[in-house]
This record gives sequence, C-alpha cells and structure tokens, in this order.
Amino acid sequence: MFIQTQNTPNPNSLKFLPGEIVSNSGSYEIKKKEESNNDLVRNILSINGVTGLFLGKDFISVNKEDNVNWEDVKHIVISLINEFYQSGKKYVIDNDINEIESNDNLAEIEKKIINILDTKIRPAVARDGGDIKFQEFKDGVVKVKLQGSCSGCPSSTLTLKKGVENLLCHYIPDVKEVLAIQD
Repeated sequence: MFIQTQNTPNPNSLKFLPGEIVSNSGSYEIKKKEESNNDLVRNILSINGVTGLFLGKDFISVNKEDNVNWEDVKHIVISLINEFYQSGKKYVIDNDINEIESNDNLAEIEKKIINILDTKIRPAVARDGGDIKFQEFKDGVVKVKLQGSCSGCPSSTLTLKKGVENLLCHYIPDVKEVLAIQD
C-alpha cells in the first residue's frame, strides 16, 4: 500500500491519503486517545508530539506540536496506517461515533447557512485537510468550529474573513460576521 502525504496551509498539520475509505460516516476530530477505542487512532495519538487527528472520508490529518519535526513523525504514522489496512480492516470509522444533529429544529436562515457551508465551503476546506461546522447564528453573527488542519492554522483567520464571511454575506444579507469558536 502506498500512502501519500500532502502539505496543508497549516505547517503543523499533514494530510495522509491511504487510498482507502477512512470514515464511512462523516468527519471526526479526536484530540485525546481516551476519546476513541480505535487502535489506529489511539496509536497515532500516542506518538510523541502529535496533538490531534481529523478523519475525513478518504484522509487522515495529523496535527503536531510546533517544536516537533515532521520527519520524526511521518514515517511512524505511515507505518501505522499500513498495518491497520493490511490487517484486513476496511475503514477507520464505520459507524457514527457522534450524535447525528438534526436540522429539524433550526430556523430557515440557519438551514440556508448550513447548506452554503456544506456545498460551497466544506469541499474546499476538506482539500486542505480540515472541516468547518456550523454552531449558531444570532444577531447577524455566524459561529463556526474549525477542525483538523484548519484548527490553529495561521491562514485560517484570513480564510474565515475573506472567504467564508464574504460568501455567507453575499448569499444571506442577514449575516454580518463569521467567528470561529474554540473547544
């Protein structure tokens, strides 16, 4: 198995592409090995200097501490991913590990915001190894959560203001500002 790596805009995040399905049920961010029973997730999070994982449909983004060199981490992650898939497993995540959030109780404007995030913004953010999730809309302010490579990325503020905010304000005049919230 040949696992490709891809740089992201965040110098402390690297995207690993195993050429297999990673998550069969959405995207997940995991920052502590205690948050998962999955051996691959726990093993990668046990590597010295690794601070979190983001699992997308066909990639794993690994975040590391600033003082850790990728050459000290990358080969270990690739080896762990290879072992995982060579053992016969098809997916890292095959069922929903989080509650599925229903959009039934959302206001019409919130549904529009989520639709724009899902169709126009998330695909671009996923290419960079991350995700963006709607949190709330109140008094013209949209709050979102950035995950994966986007979390802590030096260019995420610029992307949020110039990209996400401009796009949402263009399509939905009631939106005045977009803010990222932290855990």
